[in-house]
Amino acid sequence: MALLEAFERLLRLLNKPSDLPVLGRLLKQEIMYHLVTGPGGPTLTQGLMGSHREFAVNKAISWIREHYDAPLKIAELAEAVHLSPSVLHRRFKAATIMSPLQYQKQVRLLEARKLLMSGGVEAANVAFQVGYESPSQFSREYRRLFGASPLQDAEQLRGVAPAP
Repeated sequence: MALLEAFERLLRLLNKPSDLPVLGRLLKQEIMYHLVTGPGGPTLTQGLMGSHREFAVNKAISWIREHYDAPLKIAELAEAVHLSPSVLHRRFKAATIMSPLQYQKQVRLLEARKLLMSGGVEAANVAFQVGYESPSQFSREYRRLFGASPLQDAEQLRGVAPAP
């Protein structure tokens, strides 16, 4: 009943535009209070918090995908999505089954694979393009993920016989 009354008072404020900026804010707070403390309050609160958590992780994932070739600083990423570094790490791992750094590495390697498949590009150049500082580290991690060196994998994917 109190929730309905607060809604009615908010609607009546539409007839008094000068009162709306101050009283409207108060009535919205009252409505939120009734929603949160009412019978469905815990479910509503959990849903709102869950959405925020998912939003923060999705925002972090999007940033990593867009900036995969840039150095990843967890503290800066956490600040950008309004989480502490430890909470970001925990929620990110819960959502993706890997840490943000592992996720970035996988995105880099998948992008490198696409570049290599197009042909005409050396593995060392691709390594630098996707953000690796060391071509040898790139080759090791590429082999670990795809089971072959960058050159062998690209040739196999393109259907080209590997060079002897």
